[in-house]
Amino acid sequence: MKLRILFASVLLLAFTASQTVNAQAQKKAEAWPVTAAEKSMKNPVANDDATMKLGMTSWMKNCASCHGKTGLGDGPKGRMTKTHPGNFSTAEFQTATDGELFARTKIGRGEMPAYDKKIPDNEIWAMVHFMRGMEK
Repeated sequence: MKLRILFASVLLLAFTASQTVNAQAQKKAEAWPVTAAEKSMKNPVANDDATMKLGMTSWMKNCASCHGKTGLGDGPKGRMTKTHPGNFSTAEFQTATDGELFARTKIGRGEMPAYDKKIPDNEIWAMVHFMRGMEK
């Protein structure tokens, strides 16, 4: 009997902890402003097969662990964050300019790391093209 009570208590504790983590992860991030200059930047990289391959490869290496393979915010690390990594297929995300997506990826904030010293600009621009393909 004591073993059943202990087991039930452990299950309840684990369930409560998982619900807390899930609730925290579902919090929406605050607005992520960028400068007017960043917002108006145009993507200088051609949107072709080679670019999409580069964007996908870089995405899988640097972004999928949090944002998920298809940008739904369901990556394994993303489930552990305080704020939801975002769903890139939404109209809200897709209406951001290429410059906004580039700046946010390059600069980062909070739990989102900065990639300015890790990923070359042309590769970030390639990922912007790849992110555009995540539209519903």
